[in-house]
Amino acid sequence: MGKLLSNFRTTVLLSLVLAGVMIYAFGSVSPGGFDLIFWQAVLRWTHVGAGILWIGLLWYFNFVQIRVMPSIPAELKPAIGKHIAPEALFWFRWSALATVVAGLGVMFSRGHAYAMEVLSFGLAGGLTEDQKGYTLMGIGVWLAIVMFLNVWGIIWPNQKRALGIVVVDDDAKAKAARVAMLASRTNMLLSLPMLTAMAMYQTLFG
Repeated sequence: MGKLLSNFRTTVLLSLVLAGVMIYAFGSVSPGGFDLIFWQAVLRWTHVGAGILWIGLLWYFNFVQIRVMPSIPAELKPAIGKHIAPEALFWFRWSALATVVAGLGVMFSRGHAYAMEVLSFGLAGGLTEDQKGYTLMGIGVWLAIVMFLNVWGIIWPNQKRALGIVVVDDDAKAKAARVAMLASRTNMLLSLPMLTAMAMYQTLFG
C-alpha cells in the first residue's frame, strides 16, 4: 500500500477508478437509471471536483505563496519560480477551464430556458418571484466566468513573464509579477461571493 501511495499518478488514477465505480453505482440505483439527470449529476461531480482544485490552488497562492515569498531567502526563490509555481499554474489554469465548461454543461443540461434565466439574472422571463433566485445564481455564474477570463487573460500571460517562461527585461518582469498578483487577489476577492451564490442557490432553490 505504501508503494502505491508513494506514486502520485497511480494514487490519482486509482481514486478516479473508485469514483467511477461509485458513479456507476449511483446510476444503477437512480430512479431514472442512466438518464439525463444522471449525466447532469456526472457533470456536477466534474464541476465540483475541478472547482475544488481551481479554488484550492487560488487560495494556496494567496494564503501561502504570495504572502510567504518576501520572507524566502533570495537563493531559495528560484526553486519556487522554476519548479513549484509553473506546476501549480498548469493545474490552476486547466482546472479553471474544466470548472467553467462543466458548470455550463450542468446549467444547459437543466434546459435552455433555465440557462437563459441564469445568464440574464432572471430577466429573460420577466419580473417574477422566481427572478430573485436566478439573479443571485446569475451573479455567481458571471463571477466565475470573470475569474476564468482573469486566469487565462491576465494571470497566466503575466506569470509567464514573471517566471521567465517568456523572456523580458527586469522592469517588465517586475511589472508582470505585480499585475499577476493583483489579478490573483481580485479572484481571491470574488471567490467567496461566487461560492456563496453556488452553494446557497443549490440548497435553497435546487
